Amino acid sequence: MNKFIYRKSAGITALSASMTDFTYKKHAHQEYAIGVTLRGIQEYNLEGSLQLSYQNGVMFFNPEQAHDGMAHDRTGLDYVMLYIEPQLLLEVIEKKDIPRFLTPIVYDVRLEQRILSLTEAILSEKNEALCNELFLSLADGLVQTKLSTDGKKENVLIRKAKDMLHANLEHVLKLDEISSELQLSKFQFIRLFKAHTGISPYQYFLNCKIERAKRLIEKHKDIYSAVAACGFVDLTHLNKHFKSVYGTTAFEYMSHIR
Repeated sequence: MNKFIYRKSAGITALSASMTDFTYKKHAHQEYAIGVTLRGIQEYNLEGSLQLSYQNGVMFFNPEQAHDGMAHDRTGLDYVMLYIEPQLLLEVIEKKDIPRFLTPIVYDVRLEQRILSLTEAILSEKNEALCNELFLSLADGLVQTKLSTDGKKENVLIRKAKDMLHANLEHVLKLDEISSELQLSKFQFIRLFKAHTGISPYQYFLNCKIERAKRLIEKHKDIYSAVAACGFVDLTHLNKHFKSVYGTTAFEYMSHIR
């Protein structure tokens, strides 16, 4: 049985997930994703490396860090996850540059408990002031983990390509136009983009469409306007791709986010 429950408070989205045969397609989020494995073993590929998070493992995903995900075996998997906007984390840790987690999985009881406390408060719809206090406590714990602001500068062509992709999410992906603008063949562009991001331009483009749809659903509580604004053929088309990234359909997600 697969079950995914989402709630949002204080600008943070919390997920409680239980899954057996579900597999996330390779994707990336704009936010930080920070979670804890509660039962079973979470298996995923991250930047070409296989990761296994055992019970009590604290998992870190940086913004735009491509990954997939599944239960390691037939016994299944339970875990929780927090999705935090980069600017929100910057505000609370009082940094100017986006930090990156250097270690994908740690086993830290105090940090685990802070993640679980904030997750429980959001999922049980506690007062937003309490959620903010718990987030501050979590952020203070995160500062003590392996963080770096000295990440490699993004390739200029890749940044330009991403900007072009984001500007045209309501349209069909036109590789010829982007590669021409970058003065590359479309095959050179695909190879370069995948080498720098870990996913193809099409996968990145589709992930961005799905994420924009999620944000519009959260903001307007109108699933059909998200379908139109993000260039999906219909609700079935959006639901299919939405579920591959979030484990639930766009319609189900809207019912979770109040």
